[in-house]
Amino acid sequence: MSNNTKDNLPDEIEIRKVEAEEEEYAAEDFLGLGDDDIKALCDALEEERHEDVHNLLSDLTSSDKAELLEKITREERYQFIKNHAPEFEAESISNLQEEVRNEVLEHMSADQVARIISDLESDDALDLVAALDTDFQHEIMRRLSAKTRMAIEEGMSFPEQSAGRLMQREFVAVPQFWTVGKTIDYLRAARDTLPEDFYDLIVIDPAYHIVGEIPLNRLVCAQRSMKIDDLSLEETHPIPALLDQEEVATIFRNEGLASAPVVDDDNRLIGIITYDDVMYVIDQEAEEDILKLAGVKEDDLYRTIIPTVMSRSRWLFVNLITAFLAAFVISFFKSTIEEIVALAVLMPIVAGMGGNAGTQAMTVAVRALATNELSGANAWRVIGKETTVGLLNGFIFSVVIGLVAGFWFNNPGLGCVIAAAMIVNLIVAGFFGSSIPVILDKLNIDPAVASSVFLTTMTDVIGFFAFLGLATLFLL
Repeated sequence: MSNNTKDNLPDEIEIRKVEAEEEEYAAEDFLGLGDDDIKALCDALEEERHEDVHNLLSDLTSSDKAELLEKITREERYQFIKNHAPEFEAESISNLQEEVRNEVLEHMSADQVARIISDLESDDALDLVAALDTDFQHEIMRRLSAKTRMAIEEGMSFPEQSAGRLMQREFVAVPQFWTVGKTIDYLRAARDTLPEDFYDLIVIDPAYHIVGEIPLNRLVCAQRSMKIDDLSLEETHPIPALLDQEEVATIFRNEGLASAPVVDDDNRLIGIITYDDVMYVIDQEAEEDILKLAGVKEDDLYRTIIPTVMSRSRWLFVNLITAFLAAFVISFFKSTIEEIVALAVLMPIVAGMGGNAGTQAMTVAVRALATNELSGANAWRVIGKETTVGLLNGFIFSVVIGLVAGFWFNNPGLGCVIAAAMIVNLIVAGFFGSSIPVILDKLNIDPAVASSVFLTTMTDVIGFFAFLGLATLFLL
């Protein structure tokens, strides 16, 4: 290496460090709104420096503004909407969590909300209107254009969480007898009325039945003289409007789609679903299932205290009943516990290990059911695997707990008893943790909601019965 090259190395390293820092700052711009930015905005608002608030808000993206409204207090939210409502564009309101969004819209007039809805695509507009109070809905609908009102009314006629609710009515459809050149000329002429984002052209016949789909990359690479019918993909993916949104997400995932047309009962094209809507569904369903496992609703973070208490107390009451059932089992062995007090010390270990192992198996099963990876075809194989995992973990931890308990209480027999109970309870945890969600799914009961209650009951009752029963047989 030459001396000149060595001399230049420090400068090159410094340049790279600066570039890396710039890239880091650029990445942070997309990671959300910083706490310092939120504090600066709230301080400016409190001090009534409205020009500063305006300047700070103008530098924020729509998602940043949504994050701001979600993280501040109710009073601060009201003040922002009261003094700076025009600066929160339609997209930022649409990005809000439903509980916060409804609260924000209630502070606006029907005219203001109608203007926001008019700026949104039909699927986002429908999502916004559907969550509002019925009387407020009617006020807003009267102020919308006939076209927007008809689109929303049609969307609300479909069941919740269906493809009809998810789809947008802005799409690009062309006749099968057009050429590529005519299609491109049409798109250029109609650019002001086209959807903001679209990825495929839908090819239709005169009755609006779908006869093909054309990704945009195929269109722009084709010769102008080529017929649209010859350019169409052979395989189409029409989605019935009444199909559940989770099934829509499964189709997109399995087929790797960017968009898909939605059809009515007569197989006529009525809308289109894009991947960003499906990503929202996947995130929403995953979040919902995770929260349901703990008996929590998805909007609990933004709800007031009393509704949150009421929603959570129902599941806590169910858990209380199951706890009484476990206590009832323990009461059968009261005399055994009085004779061997060490049993009371070790009982939480048996219950805790069984509960944690069961939760692991249950989480895997619930997630697999949600993504359609678990069905009747492989249910017994999965249950068998989770039971075997429970058995092997039972042997591993039985040795550990058996040795610890035996030395701790100077009682080898007690160590053997808790070791045997550990094996039994982890087998039970693996079996019921994987089978309960499958059974509930077959009974059309949401496994994410009900599985944990049944699982806790089984692991506690059987775990305590095995531990105390074996102690009664072999230690008294």
